[in-house]
Amino acid sequence: MAIAHPYLLFLGDAPDPLSAKTADGVARWRRDWCVGQLRLDGCKADLGLADKSLKEAAAEGAKTLIIGVANRGGRFAPSWQETMLKALDLGMDIASGLHNKVSDIKPVAEKASALGRSLFDVRHPTREFDIGTGERRPGKRLLAVGTDCSIGKMFTALALEKEMRARGFKADFRATGQTGILIAGDGVSIDAVVSDFVSGAVEFLAPANDEDHWDVVEGQASLLHPSYAGVTLGLVHGSQPDVMVMCHEPTRPHMRGLPNRKVPDLKDCIAVHEAAARVTNPNAKVIGFSINTAAMDDAAAAKYLKELANRFGMPAVDPVRGGVAPIVDLLG
Repeated sequence: MAIAHPYLLFLGDAPDPLSAKTADGVARWRRDWCVGQLRLDGCKADLGLADKSLKEAAAEGAKTLIIGVANRGGRFAPSWQETMLKALDLGMDIASGLHNKVSDIKPVAEKASALGRSLFDVRHPTREFDIGTGERRPGKRLLAVGTDCSIGKMFTALALEKEMRARGFKADFRATGQTGILIAGDGVSIDAVVSDFVSGAVEFLAPANDEDHWDVVEGQASLLHPSYAGVTLGLVHGSQPDVMVMCHEPTRPHMRGLPNRKVPDLKDCIAVHEAAARVTNPNAKVIGFSINTAAMDDAAAAKYLKELANRFGMPAVDPVRGGVAPIVDLLG
């Protein structure tokens, strides 16, 4: 899929900022693609963008209405339908990362078809993929991996791409989740691909390229998470990474969704991910850490990063607090 921008970010009647996290990710990383935000009465989220009506956004060239709400159950509220229909009338496509499909809303689908507009359900791939082969292909690839889910793999990959491009690298962020797809404008939601084809989908997403080109691949889950390791393994094999960056949240008491399972030791997590990656790239290795220190004060965060770097002999950074330059320094 290729989603046209500029975007108008629709926050609906989000009850709190977290409920608009999809739109927040787009606004944070692709603010120049956004003409503004559209909020309904009662919305408690604010991205700091200008509030725009549909007509105002259309007049400024908005091409896609992004459903930026991540509500419980991933469902469309009936109150949103009028907005979507008007957006189509004004020449916009619609893109959504919700579990439910915008293309299953009959009046919206019928109007989109009649007007020749596109509906993007980015959580649901619309093409078939070949089975992965594991054959070596030119180009370089960096994969963000982690000790658990929801610890900053997407943020890390985007921060690395930004720093690499600022230095003149040929680098592209490759999105593997719904928010990443909206940020990149295309990609594959890997957790919605049938398991046999995950590695092939990633080979498609990060194909052969120039020898000096880097694909910076968004990671998903963790090989040591019992619930989601399957999608991670296919992603590791398909991306065929030259290098990996290990993401971690040091204050987390247990793995996400598993209160009786501790977050694994970093040494074990590195060993498992390197072993899996070397199935398709014998030289794959972890070169640094991206640490989410949001729950720590400045002094504790600095102390932890220094101790971690000394323990493993590789850079340990928080991309929010200090950026990712020490990791990019290793990429040549």
